[in-house]
Amino acid sequence: MGFNFDQYTAEGNTFLNDYAKQMSMENDRDRAGRIMTSILYALRDIISPTESMQFIAQLPMIIKAIYVNGWAIGKKRTRVKNLKDFIQLAKKHDGTAATNDFGYDDDAAEDYIQTTFLFLKNYVSQGELEDIRDVLPKGLKNIIPLHIINE
Repeated sequence: MGFNFDQYTAEGNTFLNDYAKQMSMENDRDRAGRIMTSILYALRDIISPTESMQFIAQLPMIIKAIYVNGWAIGKKRTRVKNLKDFIQLAKKHDGTAATNDFGYDDDAAEDYIQTTFLFLKNYVSQGELEDIRDVLPKGLKNIIPLHIINE
């Protein structure tokens, strides 16, 4: 099997361009990329490594690489009970750019999270989204709304 880095790059660019468009950030791909990465890192912190591997198996290679970058797979999972906790975790992963990327209130962050999972539906199977939703704490299940899964 040969490596086709040009193909991986093209797929990653398509993914990011489409995501930035979905987020209405076509002119700021860097910001869209930081937001997506922060949300994915927050998700990876709360679901099991097994569930993470099943989830990323369906994503483009570059996005898989982003997901696992810096991942301490044996680290104890973060306890997140609700959307507010998840937003704070995503902002923590965004670091110093969090205020610029997510804004000062949680309304924009909530919209970005919902939009991210709506977008991921294009890449991740309905069954996998259901599996992830099933393992989330009750107060966090709404980050993957049933209408996304059942469309």
